[in-house]
Amino acid sequence: MKSQSQSLMWLVLAVVTCLVFAVSMSAQVQTTTSTTSGQSTHEVQVQRAEIVYVEGNDLVLKMEDGTIRHFPNVPESARATVDGKEIGIHDAKVGMKLEKTITTTTTPELVTTVQSVTGKVWYVAPPTSVTLTLENGQNQTFKIPKNQKFNVDGQMVDAWGLKKGMTISATRIVETPVTNINRVAQLTGTNPPPPPPPDVPLLIVVVPKPAPEVAKATAPELPKTGSFLPLLGMLGMLSLGSGFALKMFRSK
Repeated sequence: MKSQSQSLMWLVLAVVTCLVFAVSMSAQVQTTTSTTSGQSTHEVQVQRAEIVYVEGNDLVLKMEDGTIRHFPNVPESARATVDGKEIGIHDAKVGMKLEKTITTTTTPELVTTVQSVTGKVWYVAPPTSVTLTLENGQNQTFKIPKNQKFNVDGQMVDAWGLKKGMTISATRIVETPVTNINRVAQLTGTNPPPPPPPDVPLLIVVVPKPAPEVAKATAPELPKTGSFLPLLGMLGMLSLGSGFALKMFRSK
């Protein structure tokens, strides 16, 4: 048991020593990274669809081009803004019009990595590698990039100009172009139109007409040009005839 405990202790100590050694070695190489962004471009894509079936988290859409797309498991976190109100999958209804706007922003970037190291040449194998004794006294081997230059007492030399015992500092600059793509999707929609009102029987209202008024019998009015003189003349003639007839009767 004691031997096993000692072995375990030595193993842990060795691991810790290796970790400290690795950290101290890596600490000798200073690395800085900077990113420069170029001009971004934007692309907007709009997809339109109509809900033709929804049950639980199962959704079927009819796309603008007539194709049918099935979404069997819509997550609970999915959200859409319909008529200004945020809804989830359980608020979706058949007939809803959906519109998905996808904005893609593409930005070119240049990532510049600068690595610098200072040490004393312990061994050099030009033009591929050099082993330096760092400030902590440890040796570390570095691969020499193509066309790499070293600063030796203010003079720049290549790998062939390195000699054992020289104190040198080297800087390596790596520029890597990358493309940053960012997509933002926004889902909006409108509710289906309300159903038409049910059929209502036509109500016909009959309004009775008033009975025609009966014209009252009245004596015809004489024309404004009529006169009583002819009537008086007729009465006078009748009186004369009656008197003449009565005189003839008495004479007999």
